[in-house]
Amino acid sequence: MSAVTSSLSKDQEKKLLSLLGHVRLHLLHKAGIHGFTVEAFHNHCDKQGPTVIVAYNAAGFVFGAYTSMDYTKSDENVFDKEAFLYSMAEGKKTLKVAGISGAHAFTDRGTGPDYGALVFLKDNTPELQSDPGTRFNFQADEMHGNDLTLTEFEVFRVEGLGDLLAKPWRKTQWTAEIKQKLMKDIQNYRPDMKTVQQARVLLVGPVGAGKSSFFNSINSQFRGNMTCQAITGTAGTSVTTQFRTYTIKVGKGGTALPLILCDTMGLEEKADAGLDIDDLVNIYRGHMKDRYQFNTSLPLLADAPGYKKQVTLNDIIHCVVYVVDTCKVSLLSQNMLDKFAVIRKKTNQLGIPQILLMTKIDEACPLVAEDLKNVYRSVYIQKKARELSEYLGIPLSCVLPVKNYSEELDLDQDTDVLLLMAVKQMLHYADSFFENQVVQDQDEDNQPDQYR
Repeated sequence: MSAVTSSLSKDQEKKLLSLLGHVRLHLLHKAGIHGFTVEAFHNHCDKQGPTVIVAYNAAGFVFGAYTSMDYTKSDENVFDKEAFLYSMAEGKKTLKVAGISGAHAFTDRGTGPDYGALVFLKDNTPELQSDPGTRFNFQADEMHGNDLTLTEFEVFRVEGLGDLLAKPWRKTQWTAEIKQKLMKDIQNYRPDMKTVQQARVLLVGPVGAGKSSFFNSINSQFRGNMTCQAITGTAGTSVTTQFRTYTIKVGKGGTALPLILCDTMGLEEKADAGLDIDDLVNIYRGHMKDRYQFNTSLPLLADAPGYKKQVTLNDIIHCVVYVVDTCKVSLLSQNMLDKFAVIRKKTNQLGIPQILLMTKIDEACPLVAEDLKNVYRSVYIQKKARELSEYLGIPLSCVLPVKNYSEELDLDQDTDVLLLMAVKQMLHYADSFFENQVVQDQDEDNQPDQYR
């Protein structure tokens, strides 16, 4: 299933954001996909904090309502001084209507959103009830052109982005010298065990989070030009269908870095879809061969062709990196959080250090898009980092914001600095793994006891 996207044009989104202030929008509900029913609306939109309704009709009007309060089906009248109705249409001035003084903004019932003057999803249909003057005053032809049938109905969560911190919450130097030093440190890294040649790092995360793009970005940085060795895309299911181990070389045909990045199938919402926990354990223990084709209905078995029986410390995973799209932190479902909890528990049992990458930080915060050096001054990015730390049980010091290359044709120094800092931290954590190994208890095939 492909990703659900809004019907708002860029110009319409820009006008809506001008009414809402310094915020970003997260699509919660789209009636054309989820249904024009009261139940679907409340399932997706209750207890989501500030939200804005975006309704469309055939007359070309885009209109709706904003509230800073929750929908909860409390059967009470909700007073919200920040609530307003709005409308925009081609060739018309954007309309913003505040509530009548002393009147409540909406009635929080188990019906469609009821703002008095506008009541949406009447009788579980794409119909609108309009009664100007009831809690909000407007002219019907200016609000919706007297067309009360909706062609689409969307609800967005409204998240404040905040401003810039006076001081960055992490100190970072963005110079060419720092970039070169980071590159040199990574190239000169040697695992803290003589029997291991390269640190092996596994990328794990939801579909579309940017795992493959991260490898391509690191590869591009050391290659000196854009590369796309790992397959990327925007499909609703995982584009990565094989287990891949990638070696990064310095320049074309140059020496390999002391690092192997391993890419996996993405995590999906359903319990029986996406990366299987048993397959993940096989990867951790080094049993899965490169280019193994994932089977979503059956994990890798010990007698299968893709199973590697004889493994050493070179084959097992030394550091796990969770990859999460910053734009979707607030939309992580309980199913996805439960999957992360199971994975983290298993990873902890095997003593593998863990890091979390926050990707797409430029898409998540306009201030960072304007200048990547704002990443550690962005109130919003800091907030999302803390949320991820809490949701996944990862210390904040292990949460690293990065920007992958996606549409660029040329390398960027600031992007490279963030990427290289992340790689260097992965190597530090791999060393922590090596330091915890008890090499004297290895069996005859050089496999540590805990990985048998």
